[in-house]
Amino acid sequence: MWSKEMFGTDLYHLTAAFIIYSMLGWLVESIYMSLCNRKLTNRGFGRGPFCPIYGFGGVIGYLILHPLRGHLVQLYLVGALLATAFEYLVGRLMLKIFGEVWWDYNEKPCNFQGIICLESTVAWGFYAIIIIVFLHGRIINFIDYCDVLWGVRICMLVLCVVTVDYLFRLYHIFRENLIEYKEKIRDRYQAFRTRWY
Repeated sequence: MWSKEMFGTDLYHLTAAFIIYSMLGWLVESIYMSLCNRKLTNRGFGRGPFCPIYGFGGVIGYLILHPLRGHLVQLYLVGALLATAFEYLVGRLMLKIFGEVWWDYNEKPCNFQGIICLESTVAWGFYAIIIIVFLHGRIINFIDYCDVLWGVRICMLVLCVVTVDYLFRLYHIFRENLIEYKEKIRDRYQAFRTRWY
């Protein structure tokens, strides 16, 4: 299973790269937000050091953008636009599912619906260059340095821990929403009853 290829890369390398990008993204964003907030800030959805939006963005970005490796201006522009579109789609999906987005660009200049902004778009272009030109090859070398059997076990363990972490988080979110929804129904029932009885 792990040797099955997708987009010219085996599933093991894609999964391991996804995990590394998710953890690196969490680290970079948590450090940045901790400095901005002047207090430790966990930017992950769950309790652990994991942001899958960076994992998907890093892996999908590499698969799409690596042909532009030798063309830095095109790489920058296409990377910035694709990452911004991806961020917007994820933000809209979060609004639909959870009723909120876990980042807010409303205070940033040139933002759209508080989901995307020019500052992030500019940064995404630089991230695309960093990932394609400098980082991805080192990540693959790191993955290759580890024994495949142990690498697969570590990947499975990390994904299991993250899944449990996220399921607990989702349970608490939906439980809070259900309690809030029940209270709204009770209040409407009371208002209806008061009006008619």
